[in-house]
Amino acid sequence: MTILGHPRSWNCRWLPVLLLLLGTGRGPGVEGVTHYKTGDPVILYVNKVGPYHNPQETYHYYQLPVCCPEKIRHKSLSLGEVLDGDRMAESLYEIRFRENVEKRILCHMQLSSAQVEQLRQAIEELYYFEFVIDDLPIRGFVGYMEESGFLPHSHKIGLWTHLDFHLEFHRDQIISANVSVRDVKPHSLDGLQPDNFLGLTHTYSVHWSETSVEHRSDRRRGDDGGFFPRTLEIHWLSIINSMVLVFLLVGFVAVILMRVLRNDLARYNLDEETTSGGSGDDFDQGDNGWKIIHTDVFRFPPYRGLLCAVLGVGAQFLALGTGIIVMALLGMFNVHRHGAINSAAILLYALTCCISGYVSSHFYRQIGGERWVWNIILTTSLFSVPFFVTWSVVNSVHWANGSTQALPATTILLLLTVWLLVGFPLTVIGGIFGKNNTSPFDAPCRTKNIAREIPPQPWYKSTLVHMTVGGFLPFSAISVELYYIFATVWGREQYTLYGILFFVFAILLSVGACISIALTYFQLSGEDYRWWWRSVLSVGSTGLFIFLLFWSQFFF
Repeated sequence: MTILGHPRSWNCRWLPVLLLLLGTGRGPGVEGVTHYKTGDPVILYVNKVGPYHNPQETYHYYQLPVCCPEKIRHKSLSLGEVLDGDRMAESLYEIRFRENVEKRILCHMQLSSAQVEQLRQAIEELYYFEFVIDDLPIRGFVGYMEESGFLPHSHKIGLWTHLDFHLEFHRDQIISANVSVRDVKPHSLDGLQPDNFLGLTHTYSVHWSETSVEHRSDRRRGDDGGFFPRTLEIHWLSIINSMVLVFLLVGFVAVILMRVLRNDLARYNLDEETTSGGSGDDFDQGDNGWKIIHTDVFRFPPYRGLLCAVLGVGAQFLALGTGIIVMALLGMFNVHRHGAINSAAILLYALTCCISGYVSSHFYRQIGGERWVWNIILTTSLFSVPFFVTWSVVNSVHWANGSTQALPATTILLLLTVWLLVGFPLTVIGGIFGKNNTSPFDAPCRTKNIAREIPPQPWYKSTLVHMTVGGFLPFSAISVELYYIFATVWGREQYTLYGILFFVFAILLSVGACISIALTYFQLSGEDYRWWWRSVLSVGSTGLFIFLLFWSQFFF
């Protein structure tokens, strides 16, 4: 239920495009720690509010009837922070480094019945707020709700009008920040008459304490005293179990294929010696097996342009995923700046567009494609167009409900500019290089003009069965890690287990390659030479299983 109005306008001060992708003057790996002197002002930014159980629904803090300055001044944000739904604005809280404050008045307010009802609905939906002080998030609930009894039913709503800030420092740096209402009594919002006003006085306290922790990196992002449940825990046992299963699977596939292929080659060599007096073209009149379709196995597939576009986009995302993991392993993402990985992903996507253009155009011309311009357009649109349509619907819903998850117009123009000036031109340039550096397809055997008739196939060699088997096995190997990744997508923590993610990524590639080779062999052994699309769909169906898991976590 949406209870908040449209957000007030804010100004985003953008630097040039490339600097915006990396952040506002700081690289992804640079930790934004400020050095203070005693008595220096410490700015506390209010950020967003939203339901506790739905982190994707967030609103600007000042959309609630709270203490607000006459002129709202917003902080300049990096592109990644804007994509995360952050909308930081300066607050009325006056905090100075290492100076304690006791019950200082923040503001006096007179709330109308409509504003009180707005607060009541927010509290009933368990709205939490997020403040940011020196890049450290501070979270707490907007109010207090108590329900007890059945007959009679008791329903009490209270608003927290006093906040206790607890800040820890080491020398001249702020190490951690937290907010508490432990010893505070909420102000009741019950029993207000429709035409009456409710007078409130908001206050706050600040308590500083010294800590022996020297660096923020010793603490994880979101170290908020257990405000959100912990989901990112070390899970080596599950990973080791997956790795053992994968090694056994890869070993079994390799041993079985080697033994089967060795037997097949021995039998075919014996047949060749027996029929050496005949012509080589008569060899395909043998009994059965994969070798009798050698004159059809390299017959070019239908919809070759679409196949090449799929391969090109797949190569691009393989490079993109590898680049993100490598950058994370090198420590280039600061855990206290959640938007750094988003900025890096957009930058890498734009730069790797040349890979998709090169791979797609190179393979397209190699298998005899002539409409290379259309192939490049299809390659650059295969992902971007469906993504843009889906995002437009989602962003429109967020915009209609006044959520901060809706991107501002300046950010949308920036992303379109990046794609038009960087992504699309690099795709075209990569396609031109791929077209010009193509050599003719050198098949080890010639292809006959008339296609061989494919015998009826058993049900277990159908495309649907191969997609089910080929998708489920890689999915089962990474399903444990997917749970933790989706916990960060639907949750509020940043993923930090990049070492484990690297192993899981290698496991996925290994299992996918082995399964694709095995299923292709089984298909060819049944004298079915239509392996081009099947080899892509069999393992590519892993994405369907991931998609189903994604939506199951979203709805359930």
